[in-house]
Amino acid sequence: MPYKLKIFLILLIAPFLGLGISFMQLQPFSLDGAENLALEKDIFQEKISVMSAQLFDLQDLLAETRAAAEASNRLVSRLHAEADDEREAYEEQHEYVQGLVEAYKEQSRASGDVLDSVLASLLGDPVGQTFGKNATIKVYSLEEAGYRGYMAKVRLHNTGALRMTLAGDKVKSQGETTSAAAKRTGAVLAVNAGGFFAHEGALVPLGITVIDGEVLTFSTYDSDLSFIGFNRSGQLVGGRIETKEELEALNVLHGSSFLPTLLKGGKKQSIPAAWANARHPRTLIGHFENDDLLFIVIDGRRKGWSTGVTLEEAQDKLLEFKVRDAYNLDGGGSSTFYYDGKVLNRPSDGSERRVLTNIVILP
Repeated sequence: MPYKLKIFLILLIAPFLGLGISFMQLQPFSLDGAENLALEKDIFQEKISVMSAQLFDLQDLLAETRAAAEASNRLVSRLHAEADDEREAYEEQHEYVQGLVEAYKEQSRASGDVLDSVLASLLGDPVGQTFGKNATIKVYSLEEAGYRGYMAKVRLHNTGALRMTLAGDKVKSQGETTSAAAKRTGAVLAVNAGGFFAHEGALVPLGITVIDGEVLTFSTYDSDLSFIGFNRSGQLVGGRIETKEELEALNVLHGSSFLPTLLKGGKKQSIPAAWANARHPRTLIGHFENDDLLFIVIDGRRKGWSTGVTLEEAQDKLLEFKVRDAYNLDGGGSSTFYYDGKVLNRPSDGSERRVLTNIVILP
């Protein structure tokens, strides 16, 4: 029997033992006294019996309590074991996922190194580089490729660094030059974006326009138009959009419209007949096989400097650059390449054209 229980029982019985001793010391002075003593003895024995019964009940209760405690201990032990198993499984799964992430990063770095080597072999060393907290940007001259223009390869570190601006923050406005949009937003890189047309003395965007996730215009009247945009992960998305449901499925943050789509999954797309084999200044956008973005502006319509490029030629060159998906943005006099505080290309109008939308990259 546990020590504490023994002490408890002794303390419980002590008063009755004292009473019994007192009875034993009494002297029977009279018959009435003997009768009283016998009566008290009976009462004492009755109390002893009650107390014994209570002790037995207490022992049963203690046994039940001990059994419940043992069952609880077994349950706690099992829960601890299950928790340990779950923790081990979680740690193994976490380690596996981390391994995949590291493998992806390593593959991405290796892919980026290979891509840089490919571009260096085709274009030479970058003419400008920015290693910012938001993005790494490498700018190349296209002269080695036979064109007057520039290309930027962009790796985003922060998807918020990529934005599409709307001149005057209005759907209809007098427009804004690409350099003005860049300086207004503090961007290090900027190119013109979607197409537009003049209406009642103001510029109005073609097709679909999305700024900061808000769909500002939605028109699908021109079946040749392509939507070109970026989702909330900073990935280039686009193509022919016919319904708002299709647009919502892309989870678009920014986007505008022009034509045509040049490459999809590394495959050439058909060029509309009205655009075939026509040489003009171009603004192109795409992404490489490792998801780095590229922005290209090629000059044209300037005798003695550059006549431009056909879309068919652009498709071949983009595939040579290991580009997977690519689109043609607004070109002609709109084509502008701004980097590190200045316009690098020579716009065909002799100066920058005011446009409605521009794509900017923060450093």
